[in-house]
Amino acid sequence: MSAVWDFADFDDHEHIHMFRDRASGLTAVIAVHSTHLGPGAGGVRYWHYPQRAAAITDALRLSRGMSYKNAMAGLPMGGGKGVILADEGGAKTPELLAAFGRAVESLGGAYVTAEDVGITDADMVQIAQHTKHVSGLPVASGEAGGDPGPLTALGVYLGIKAAIREGLNTDSAKDVRIAIQGVGSVGGGVARRLAAEGAKLTLADVNLARAKSLADELGAELADSAAIMEIEADVLSPNALGAILTEASIEKLRVPIVAGGANNQLATAADGQRIHDRGITYAPDYVINAGGIINVALEYLGQGSREEVESRIQLIPGRLAEIWAKSKASGTPAASVADRMAQELIGRG
Repeated sequence: MSAVWDFADFDDHEHIHMFRDRASGLTAVIAVHSTHLGPGAGGVRYWHYPQRAAAITDALRLSRGMSYKNAMAGLPMGGGKGVILADEGGAKTPELLAAFGRAVESLGGAYVTAEDVGITDADMVQIAQHTKHVSGLPVASGEAGGDPGPLTALGVYLGIKAAIREGLNTDSAKDVRIAIQGVGSVGGGVARRLAAEGAKLTLADVNLARAKSLADELGAELADSAAIMEIEADVLSPNALGAILTEASIEKLRVPIVAGGANNQLATAADGQRIHDRGITYAPDYVINAGGIINVALEYLGQGSREEVESRIQLIPGRLAEIWAKSKASGTPAASVADRMAQELIGRG
C-alpha cells in the first residue's frame, strides 16, 4: 500500500491515525484534516470495505468535507472523520466500541466523534464511556444534540426548496418531480417533508423493503437504486453513499437540479465542472447537509438549544443562494465556488 500522503485524496491533513485492537477486533482510521477553527469534528462510520485502502480514502475525503462543512456552517470546529472497518458479517460489539472510544481519547481532543453511517445514538453512549470527546448523545427535549439525522434532513429539505427556487423559479415543491436515492434517516426524513408539500416522489434504496414501505406510506413510485440516477425528474436528491456523480453518470442525468445529503457526491473535482457544463443547478453537499453537525457541535460546545440549532439550519438556503450567485457572476462551477469560500475560512485560501 502507498504511504498515506501519496493517496490522491490526501490534502495536507494534519493527522492520520490507524488503530488496531486485537482483543476487540477493532481496525479503525481517524483522519483530522484541519484544526484551524477548532477541534476536528465529524462522525464515525461503521462500514465494510472490500479493501482497506478504500477505508483510508473514505476517511481522507470525509474529513476534508467536514473541514469545509463546519467552516461554511459558521462553527468553531475543524474537520475530522472516523472509520471503523467492519468485518463482513461481523458483529459490532460493546468491546469494539469501547476500543474506539479509547482511540478517540488518546488523541487528546484533536478529534470529536459523533454518529454516522452504521452507528446509532446508543453506540455513541457506549463510546462516551471511554472518551469525553463525543457528541450526538441522547438529550432532554428542547436541547441541542441527539440523533443528527432528522436535523440533517431538515437542512437538506430547505436546501432542495432553495434549489427549486434557483433552478425552477418556483417557491413550492407541489407537483415537483423529485427522485430520492437513499431513504434512511436523512433521505426518509426529506421524503416525508416533501410529500407533505405535494411533491411527486420516486424512491430508491439498496434496502428494497425499506424503500417499498416508505413508498407505500407516501404514495410514491419505486425505482432501482442505480436506475434512479437516470430517471427523468426535476430534482435528483442523492442521500446514500458518495462518489455517485462521475463522468459517466453526469452524462446520463435527466434532471435540471441535483441536491441531496450524501457526502462527497462528486467522484472527482473535475466532475464539478462537468455538472456545471450541463447547466445543472448543484447544491454542494457539505453546505446543504450541515444540519446534523450544527446540532451535535452546539451540543458539544454547550452553546445552544434545539431552537438555536434550527435557527442556524434556516441559514443554509441563504448560503446556497450566495454560492449560486457567485457561480453565475464568475462562470465558475458552484462546487469550486464553495470550495474556495471554505478554504479561505480554514486559512488555506
